[in-house]
Amino acid sequence: MTKQIQGNYFEDFRLGQELRHATPRTVTEGDQALYLSLTGARFALNSSAAAAREVGYDGLPLDDWLAFHLVFGKSVPDISLNAIANLGYAEGVFRQPVYPGDTLSTVSEVIGLKQNSNGKTGTVYVRSRGAKADGTPVLDYVRWVMVRKRDPDSPAPEPHVPELAEAVPAAQLELPANTNFAKFDTGLTGQPHLFEDFVQGERIDHVDGMTVEEAEHQMATRLYQNTARVHFNQHQESQGRFARRIVYGGHVISIARALSFNGLGNAIKVAAINAGRHTKPCFAGDTVYAWSDVLETMALPGRGDVGALRLRTIATKDRPCADHPLTDADGNYDPSVILDLDYTVLIPRRA
Repeated sequence: MTKQIQGNYFEDFRLGQELRHATPRTVTEGDQALYLSLTGARFALNSSAAAAREVGYDGLPLDDWLAFHLVFGKSVPDISLNAIANLGYAEGVFRQPVYPGDTLSTVSEVIGLKQNSNGKTGTVYVRSRGAKADGTPVLDYVRWVMVRKRDPDSPAPEPHVPELAEAVPAAQLELPANTNFAKFDTGLTGQPHLFEDFVQGERIDHVDGMTVEEAEHQMATRLYQNTARVHFNQHQESQGRFARRIVYGGHVISIARALSFNGLGNAIKVAAINAGRHTKPCFAGDTVYAWSDVLETMALPGRGDVGALRLRTIATKDRPCADHPLTDADGNYDPSVILDLDYTVLIPRRA
């Protein structure tokens, strides 16, 4: 009997199947410090325990994307170990904050299956839920992944593609309990712009670029316990499509979020993932730039202290965003575009 974990292939998944992922992870202040050093993130509430407590947090919360990556990483051995590509995200809601000492675990449900026309791969849709040891929900989201078949001749399942919302509505956003962002001090960020200063259709160039280093992206992905081979095994990947290791797409998201501090420094919390695509791979040596379009400004029911911005953040490689490349006349992405992410952030309002 083979004892090694080989990962699931497309024909191993069943609609409605529940996957309880190993291994629970107790997070530490060291995890947060390492994440900040690898991404350059500097949002106030994840950098200063005093600032976090001032607005009602119990202490220094983990960066929202770090919590996402830890929850995501749990699911990789069961869902995407044999994946060719992670195709997209939807219906993501960040719920209660994670603090050092919390233990996170992840459960996923298969909500869709569709074999691809080549008969060699299929798309698997899953809804993953991250929670603390006491059951407190941390976040949930849908992603879909192109997964290899073990046997191309195995019969295709009945196709089922789930209907997914275009965006998470304001009424479904979940704010941290007992918080009051009216007390937020913009002097902490050096940026005066609050909810009322942003308008739909506005574009914010985040200006700065960050070059991805080989050691850093691998260290970050190990931090998340993401075991996907394409990020680590150069011996194997030298025979693959790109002949080199691919940077985990989530690390690109984290870099884009870190860069967005320039212009969105008071966007203190990620609240939702509406949609997202990794349009091209990123490799060590690439320099990542980013800009954000304000898709919508949303008042939150019963909250006068904080509002929400729905953003579309585009990340490029080796092309400053002053050019604002996106698509050509046929709707194809410019080759420099590596991330197209539609997400919602919380930002304090003026008193």
